Amino acid sequence: MSQRFGALSTSVLTVCMAVTIMTQTQASGVVTPLRARGYTVLPTPQQVELQANDIPIDASWKIVRADLKTDDIAVATLTQGLREKTGLDLAVAEPGGKTIRLAVKSGTIDPKLDEPRAKQAYLLKIADSGIEITGNTPQGLFYGVQTLVQLVKRDHLGHWLLPAGTIRDWPQYELRICHWDTKHHQDRIETLKRYLDWSACFKINMICFELEDKFAYPSHPVIGQPAAFTPQQLQDLVNYGLARYIQIVPNIQAPAHMGFVLKHDEFKNLRSDGSNYMAKFSDPATYDLIFDMYKDVIDATRGVDYLHVSTDEVYYAGIDAQDQKVRPYNPENRSLWFVEFVNKARDFAARYNRRIFVWVEMPVLPGHVEKLPPDIIDGVVANQDYVVAEKKLGLRTLVYVSMQGAEWLFPNFFDYKDQKGDLQPGRLKDAYDSPVSSRATKVNPIGTFAAGWDDSGLHNEVFWLGWVTVSAYGWHPAGATLPQTVTEFFEIYYGPGCDGLIDAYRDLQSGARLYEGSWEEVPSKERGPSYGSSQGKRKIVRRDEILRMPELPTLPDLKMDTETPVWKTRYSQRIERARAEAERNEKLRFTLQSYLPKVQQNRYNLEVLLALAELQRHHIEMMLGLAQVEQDLLKASALAERDKAQAVGLLVKAHDTIDRLVSDLDTTYANLKATWEKSMFPKNRTVDGKPYLHIMDDVKDHFADRRVDIDYMIAPEQRMDLPGYRAKLSQLIREFIKTQNLDAKALPDKVLED
Repeated sequence: MSQRFGALSTSVLTVCMAVTIMTQTQASGVVTPLRARGYTVLPTPQQVELQANDIPIDASWKIVRADLKTDDIAVATLTQGLREKTGLDLAVAEPGGKTIRLAVKSGTIDPKLDEPRAKQAYLLKIADSGIEITGNTPQGLFYGVQTLVQLVKRDHLGHWLLPAGTIRDWPQYELRICHWDTKHHQDRIETLKRYLDWSACFKINMICFELEDKFAYPSHPVIGQPAAFTPQQLQDLVNYGLARYIQIVPNIQAPAHMGFVLKHDEFKNLRSDGSNYMAKFSDPATYDLIFDMYKDVIDATRGVDYLHVSTDEVYYAGIDAQDQKVRPYNPENRSLWFVEFVNKARDFAARYNRRIFVWVEMPVLPGHVEKLPPDIIDGVVANQDYVVAEKKLGLRTLVYVSMQGAEWLFPNFFDYKDQKGDLQPGRLKDAYDSPVSSRATKVNPIGTFAAGWDDSGLHNEVFWLGWVTVSAYGWHPAGATLPQTVTEFFEIYYGPGCDGLIDAYRDLQSGARLYEGSWEEVPSKERGPSYGSSQGKRKIVRRDEILRMPELPTLPDLKMDTETPVWKTRYSQRIERARAEAERNEKLRFTLQSYLPKVQQNRYNLEVLLALAELQRHHIEMMLGLAQVEQDLLKASALAERDKAQAVGLLVKAHDTIDRLVSDLDTTYANLKATWEKSMFPKNRTVDGKPYLHIMDDVKDHFADRRVDIDYMIAPEQRMDLPGYRAKLSQLIREFIKTQNLDAKALPDKVLED
């Protein structure tokens, strides 16, 4: 278990200014009783009764485990958690003296709760005479321990304290699910175990693991990428999670988003309408293939009760000519193909005692919802028209909240201005509102789902604030205000003295929006047109991001367009935004650097954030640098006739700027790549002679899928070809000196050699 805990009593004023104001139907801005006393815990407990005093704990206290086994996870979590946070190494001993007593007793907390939630309930009593943590089941006891370790805090004299009182706690929703999307990267096993430790800390109890080709499917080995997780590795990870009361549920994208499978030639006959986006619906081999994959992951996740069969974005169900021989291609039959697939998937999974999650969405018609199996779980409730039908059918639903859609580099957690300058709500507001008022709550919610899509290649480390916030409100909707929840996350996740990182997150978001919004889009020269979109089959020209380089002067007299220079005119607003962002970015980098030695845990997380801040810095310097290059070239052009030597000096200055930008990009990218690969494997690996086959699907245009390596993050600048521009400028300088009979000896070596 990684080092985890820290507590800090801070004002929530900073966050109150940073997060959207809450709705009137939820927490009104009053801090919770524990927070008012300077204690921190997430999720917020359901019932808290506090006495006026605090209870000091020291090394004289002991842990009594009642009838628990010596290796019980709750005992281990308590001893290690207190040791890491406080330095207190409490012995596990017999009763006597001041003790923390751990016990399991059914019915301790509200027997009116349904069984799945009652299993997670616990009672925590803190008094001078001792502390008692009692769970309805071992899982409830484990959660009570997590609460106790989070609560312990240090006073100004260095004493460790707990609040005297009683906490009765249980979850509002049975499931708190977080989404691990590995479409475009593969995490190291130790990384995922660390994620499980921290998920357990925040009472997250399920992971939706979107594997794609990061699993070595025994039935079809060609699908797994080089060094994909083996069945034994996945089962070991599942066991690690189950020991912490977390189920890792495999998610297999099908029958759409199957480019990771259909890209292989041996499955080309199953491509619907020739596209590798989706498989044919009428071919029995489609079901054989998909169910083989289901069986592979079921076998490698023993102990798990669920399977996510996806059904995500099945835009063109039945479009293949073979399918149309069975049913004409129209909206009704698209819906029926979807329903048929779900029924078959449900029946297959049920043979192995798995209940399925499904994205119930387009192309399902509301009138066909009644044809779905009643025991599936709808993970998204995508359409308001489904609500009545799903409720009538008795479906269970998930409160789906996406912490990432298509943002580059960093999510829009907080309110932000879009490209038109209009203020848009941040994703954290959805995390706060959805467990109370989303469509899923109008049906029969069983849990929350905190999505973090890998479509834009965001590092998983940037999702933690979103994962935890959604899950905290899944445990206790509106249990605390959003500002309090956000503040408590930083205090628990990073440790004491780290409240200033809230501003760093906001600055990272601002820099990411500058980076994302500063490019021009041009027809792609790297990728062909897509098959279609949610609006239907149609060729769509893909577009790539780029910025125009400053115009080079022409020989012999260095003439330039002085009326509409691109960086002075076309990109003027972009330059203004970059200048405004430069100061914010400098503060951001100093903030992250200053916190690196301060944080008590998750230092690597800050390394990731710092690498992103440095990429943003480079982008700002690139934009400002190219604007300056254009100015220098214009000045050189104006001086070409009357002061040739000074004109050459300005050309050399422009060359030096380009050279610095090229070198800085290389250094920045190398650092980012090295930082990423501490937690994930290099992309595009060849292992044991097996190369990675990279073919993006025909429909989705994922930013992270445009390159085989993580250089997709710098691809727009690579397209600008600054090294090539530098070489052309070097040649221009040399030729200008030659035609003007100037002395070339004074030129820098880089100009002469480029």
